[in-house]
Amino acid sequence: MSIPKEPRQLMINLMYLVLTALLALNVSAEVMNAFFSLDKGMKNSRDIVQRNNDAMINGINEQAKAYPSPKNDELANKAKEAQRIADEFVTYMDGIRTKLFEIAKGPSKDNPDIPQDIRNKDVTTNLFINEGLGNEIESRIKETREKLLALTDNNPEIAKALPLEIEQLPPGTEMKTWAEFKFKQMPVAAVFPIVGKMQSDAKSSASAIINWAAEQMGKIDIKFDAFQPAVSAEKSYVIQGEKYSADIFLSAFSTKADNVSISVNGSSLPVKEGLAHWETSASRLGENSFNVSINVKNPLTGEMKNYSKEFKYEVGQRSVAVQLDKMNVFYIGVDNPISVSAAGVSSNDLKVSGSGVSLSNKGGGHYIVTATTPTNDASITVSAPGVSQTFKYRVKRIPDPVPMLGAKHKSKQMGNGEFKAQTFVDGVLESFDFDARCEIVGFEFTYLPKRQDPIVRTNGGKRFSGDVTEQVNKAKPGDAYFFDDIKCKCPGDAAARNIGGLAFKIK
Repeated sequence: MSIPKEPRQLMINLMYLVLTALLALNVSAEVMNAFFSLDKGMKNSRDIVQRNNDAMINGINEQAKAYPSPKNDELANKAKEAQRIADEFVTYMDGIRTKLFEIAKGPSKDNPDIPQDIRNKDVTTNLFINEGLGNEIESRIKETREKLLALTDNNPEIAKALPLEIEQLPPGTEMKTWAEFKFKQMPVAAVFPIVGKMQSDAKSSASAIINWAAEQMGKIDIKFDAFQPAVSAEKSYVIQGEKYSADIFLSAFSTKADNVSISVNGSSLPVKEGLAHWETSASRLGENSFNVSINVKNPLTGEMKNYSKEFKYEVGQRSVAVQLDKMNVFYIGVDNPISVSAAGVSSNDLKVSGSGVSLSNKGGGHYIVTATTPTNDASITVSAPGVSQTFKYRVKRIPDPVPMLGAKHKSKQMGNGEFKAQTFVDGVLESFDFDARCEIVGFEFTYLPKRQDPIVRTNGGKRFSGDVTEQVNKAKPGDAYFFDDIKCKCPGDAAARNIGGLAFKIK
């Protein structure tokens, strides 16, 4: 098994090793149920990898669109194909999940997500060994890996980074085949996280291909061989009587380009280092336009070419504006400061009202907005002499905080001394500009001693109960701790929300 670089993939592998160790013990009902907790944790990790892959592919597509070339198009297509190949494998394994769930007598009474016959080893042996499904899975893994590597022309460095593979049988094992090693005499409960790890490996392998495509695209040398006039104005909407001012330049200008001449409405402008400055009085209300003409010598062809374009700007009268001092959205449960202004109008003459929100006037054009219900149709209406305007906004809940141990530790490996010093779980609002705190309501605590059955406790509140503290103080190298179903309430919440979980391996 190759050692992954990504912490998330490393955690998945550690969970899988814990699973393998548990199978060597006389497993209890709690351990059987713990297998499904492990499977759920891997599902959450796959979802995170999927979101990261989607974001990376969007970035690759934008790069290919901004700088079109056959190579960029090919790399973008390879990234999408890698995701498709992984999704196809995950869907195939989902079908196996469904089949195994049905063979294990369907949903249990206590938990419909867990099958009834979770201890049965005969059905797994018959399905995966006698009926040959294990060999079929082995073939699909090899096929999927080969397809992914083919996208990189079988790059040996990428091959080392793909976790989806057929591992060598360990020395001394009595199993003759990979399928027997994976599935023979495995209880139903144990097979689900085994399948989940294969699905996670497929997603992570696709991520390696997508990252490779992005890296290759970043190595492309972009040469500017096309030109476009551009205008950089201080503002495109000006008050009557003011001046309209703009800088005019050649977009994507090459340092080899020379003999540049620029004119506006037929009048030549002085050019310095490829830049010309132009201004005119804003005397006519409404839409105004001007024509820019640039002559430039193309450094690639030696030809003189002309590039012309019409630009427009608007001349208007007095208007009002609402500026959100922090974000372009209102959040429930916190004070949302806004500033209201109207050009040439005193703040004392402004009338401000809200729909879907409440307003508190703090003076000097500053207001505090509060909200209680999510909506996409909140509005602020500003009235002043001769003008009235309504601005639409969204109202949202405070975003989910990030679960952390001791307010600063995310899932990772940790020394037992440092781990024993922790006393609480917290939810931290990262990159959130408002003064708000979310309170932890409770969580599920699981202590997984090395080569022993897990100990599960329910903890109320953020601070460890006496029972949980007792288990934390037992931490020793090789143990694992899980904080699942962490629930918290943020300002404005009517009910607690689930913000995920944490996992720690004691080193």
